[in-house]
Amino acid sequence: MDKIAQLPIGMFDSGVGGLTVLKALKERLPCEDVIYLGDTARLPYGTKSPHTVSRYAVQSAAELVARGIKLLVVACNTASAVAIQPLREAYPNIPVIGVVGPGAQAATNATKNRSIAVIATESTINGGAYQRAIHAIDPKARIIGHPCPLFVSLAEEGWTDGDIPEAVAARYLNPVFKPASGTETPVIPDTLVLACTHFPLLAPAIRNVLNKDTVIVDSAATTAETVLFELDRLNMRRTDNGCGVTKYLTTDDTARFARTGTRFLGTAIGESEVELVNL
Repeated sequence: MDKIAQLPIGMFDSGVGGLTVLKALKERLPCEDVIYLGDTARLPYGTKSPHTVSRYAVQSAAELVARGIKLLVVACNTASAVAIQPLREAYPNIPVIGVVGPGAQAATNATKNRSIAVIATESTINGGAYQRAIHAIDPKARIIGHPCPLFVSLAEEGWTDGDIPEAVAARYLNPVFKPASGTETPVIPDTLVLACTHFPLLAPAIRNVLNKDTVIVDSAATTAETVLFELDRLNMRRTDNGCGVTKYLTTDDTARFARTGTRFLGTAIGESEVELVNL
């Protein structure tokens, strides 16, 4: 088991958004080595059919498995929604963790009035993965799914604080959390799930337009906690005290990956650190 524990964690996403999961993971498990793959040549996954997303996910996983990993993290909401089972069938000896399940569990743990808002891309909301995952835990939970597509562009451009992101956040969230007086609305959610890996970058702007008591659930942070728990449960946490190394792979434009990825990770990624791979 000690030999397995020294292997890296594999992680993939359709692009750089999953680096928010990597950041949360490294904060909790700084000694772990990680191989991160951003399939930027084929993003976005959200516009593809479930069959195609599953095929891309298995191909991304194959690249990581071939390099020797002990656990696979699917740091992509779309792939987590449709490809977890195909991945577990393809690689039965490797634990596979997605972002949907941990986020749903954290939301149901956090809510007191059983009213939960989920914000994500349109494809994630329309696909209903979080709604199904939350209802599997609490069938009586009230869920409001709300697409916030502009958040992705704001995060990609680095417009994560100031008047513009706060105005966009207010436009999206006020109808859910601060409905106009006299309108008939369900119970105001007391919990908000950031169900897109881009959205943690906008958490301060989002927080500024919410009621102060609203709990924000970051699926990146909750996924990292799940990885920690699983490594401990399987006795696979790295045992030495060395500082973990991260290797970056991308399927297109290493310079752009490094430039945009630096914003999501919060620390510099040099272009020379990024390997171009062909899936």
